[in-house]
Order: sequence, then structure tokens, then C-alpha cells
Amino acid sequence: MKTVTMLKFRQDAEGVLRRVAKGERLVLSHRGKPAARLEPLAGSPSSDARNDPFLGIARRAKPSSKGKTKHADIDQILYGRR
Repeated sequence: MKTVTMLKFRQDAEGVLRRVAKGERLVLSHRGKPAARLEPLAGSPSSDARNDPFLGIARRAKPSSKGKTKHADIDQILYGRR
């Protein structure tokens, strides 16, 4: 599976997504580490956003009692460094 960096994705998101739509599976890397897998959807996307688990995440999210999480803290959790 080929890897696409975040820089390349930001520069040419449309081109990368075209490749995925044609059936190519890609790994998206962030700071040199695999972060996500981009692959074509098996079926046609649902036209009803209420049933889409990704688009419905805002409805299910609950505010944290600890307040907002800083980006540096997220990096620490994901990558073990700041």
C-alpha cells in the first residue's frame, strides 16, 4: 500500500481522492508515522447524513469535564512526544 504525506494531501487533496475513488488504497502519514488509511467505500455513500456514523459524531459527543484538549496534548497521546 502506498503512503501519502499530509503535505502532499494538503497540496493535492482532490488528486489523492480521485486515486482512492478509482480503487487505490493509501496510507496517510503524519509526522512520518501512519495516521489513517484511505480506501474506497464498498458501497455507495448514504444520502442520509443522520445514518452516517462519521457525520453524526457531533450529536453523540459529550463535553469533557476537564475542558478543551490542547493540540500538544493530543500529539503526546498519539505520538508519545511533544
